[in-house]
Amino acid sequence: MGTVLTIAGICVILVGLWDMFHQLLHPRGSGPLSGLVFSTVWKLARAAKHRLGYALGPGTMVAVIMLWVLLQGVGWALIYYPHVPEGFLYSDGIDPGDYATFAEALYISLVSLATLGFGDVVAVDPWLRLVAPIQGLTGFALLTGALTWFIQVYPPLLRRRSAALTLKALQEADYAETLAQLQPGAIQTEVDRLSEQISEVCVDLAQNGETYYFQVNSTAVSFSHHLPYALRLHREAERSGSLEVRMSAAKLGTMLTQLGSTLSPRFVSGRDLDEIFAAYAADHPSRR
Repeated sequence: MGTVLTIAGICVILVGLWDMFHQLLHPRGSGPLSGLVFSTVWKLARAAKHRLGYALGPGTMVAVIMLWVLLQGVGWALIYYPHVPEGFLYSDGIDPGDYATFAEALYISLVSLATLGFGDVVAVDPWLRLVAPIQGLTGFALLTGALTWFIQVYPPLLRRRSAALTLKALQEADYAETLAQLQPGAIQTEVDRLSEQISEVCVDLAQNGETYYFQVNSTAVSFSHHLPYALRLHREAERSGSLEVRMSAAKLGTMLTQLGSTLSPRFVSGRDLDEIFAAYAADHPSRR
């Protein structure tokens, strides 16, 4: 029985570490369990008409981190369970018989994972003394990874807001509508700058897929709301009489196509860019 529980515990630990690796370190940036949590919470929020607003993304990240803690805590508890209480030394005044065996194993696991080191329970079995520090290292890595995750998620959001503001400014200036009246050099510079911003958004969504589930509280900084205008600008630039402008339009078209591939079918679906971008905008309703 002890062997079965140990194997089960190792499997639970590895599943949690595997998901952490894919979410935090893999270029794709999408852990299977983490992605399931994000998509499920997003569907529930969408059914509730996004009443949680911009708190949804950070809140779901906290839920994912708690899932990782739970997997590590339960996994190590299953390993400790067959050895409680015989494999541990208890401080004076603590009677392990007063506590349920699995609850005690879970307590030991969580204290070790958090690297608290209360000293009220100490492993005495040689192999338990060996693995307990390993769990402490796992807990330290989990804490460090979680903090790093929160730090790295905001630069992509800032870049997306910047691209949204660029598109908003172009739209308010009727840039696409007056393209034929502008100098080719100025058009090329503006289109190239927009292409660069959209390429950054593509990379961000590919490597930090969790940022898709962050809402904004204003239409002005909603990238999904202003994105269709980039497609309109691309089509207008394609018809330019300047070869340089058409080349820049081709680059912008490539970036928009890549963005469509990043969004569909991972986040939304559509047969062409118009449908994909419309679905993206509908999936992210924003307040003015």
